[in-house]
Amino acid sequence: MAETLLYNALREAIDEEMARDSNVFVLGEDVGHYGGSYKVTKDLYKKYGEFRVLDTPIAENSFTGMAVGAAMTGLRPIIEGMNMGFLLLAFNQIANNAGMLRYTSGGNFKIPLVIRGPGGVGRQLGAEHSQRLEAYFQGVPGLKMVACSTPYNAKGLLKAAIRDDNPVLFFEHVLLYNLKQDLPETDYVLPIDRAEVVREGADVTILTYSRMRHHVTQAVKVLEKEGYDPEVIDLISLKPLDFETIGASIRKTHRVIIVEECMRSGGIGAELTASINDRLFDELDGPVVRLASQDIPTPYNGALENLTIVQPPQIVDAVKKVMANQV
Repeated sequence: MAETLLYNALREAIDEEMARDSNVFVLGEDVGHYGGSYKVTKDLYKKYGEFRVLDTPIAENSFTGMAVGAAMTGLRPIIEGMNMGFLLLAFNQIANNAGMLRYTSGGNFKIPLVIRGPGGVGRQLGAEHSQRLEAYFQGVPGLKMVACSTPYNAKGLLKAAIRDDNPVLFFEHVLLYNLKQDLPETDYVLPIDRAEVVREGADVTILTYSRMRHHVTQAVKVLEKEGYDPEVIDLISLKPLDFETIGASIRKTHRVIIVEECMRSGGIGAELTASINDRLFDELDGPVVRLASQDIPTPYNGALENLTIVQPPQIVDAVKKVMANQV
């Protein structure tokens, strides 16, 4: 085992897959000489050269289209968005091309494309750099969406995403890059369509993902001291949702709280709530509770920024209210 930072875990995943398969290449702004805006691709240019680590112009729509075309020919591109919010400039290429071409070609083309990079609400990065794209893309057919949350799952999930024959949006939170964890020194790959049971419990199911996993963990430490026994599930796969794991938990606890950094309107929690009510309504002892970000652009002011997203004390309060049937 070796202690590894999350951004280095991602770098190891890319390095190992590029060594394993000569069809894998990286492209994006400043991914080469500079090593990426958060150093995920540091020194890969020196090892693999400019034809496999491509520095692109500031033209997201263009280089995303190029990556889709490359994937159609059998290459396996990894796009790094300097900030995931900038990839809204490539929405057409991602939605109308990457997501659809395997279907509209009658299966003649595969699109083994990974789109990854930093997103989420950072520390005073401003509204345009605090985007959560999962809300935008969850309704696009043909895409898979994965959110990593630890160095261990970041590496294993990214390796699996690179090997997948479908387009995968791979979400990394900007505030998790410096997380440390001991990783196996042997090769490992994790399934990108499965949730992770972080903590088993009997009282209430807490569904979360990305950075909010760590806010939930902080809240659980407080709740445990007060005698509560929550079950915590990291969704990991945002599209498709792993309802086998989710359903098994809800049938045990009969109560659900969703904690997300995405916006409340039209976010992952909204889809989860609808799906739970459709599939598991008779298992519920009360309504699904959603804790989500405010439906406003993220303020630059630090105090206001914190008020827009869910904090651990709110999670503690929600669990207590659910257990007391006060919701």
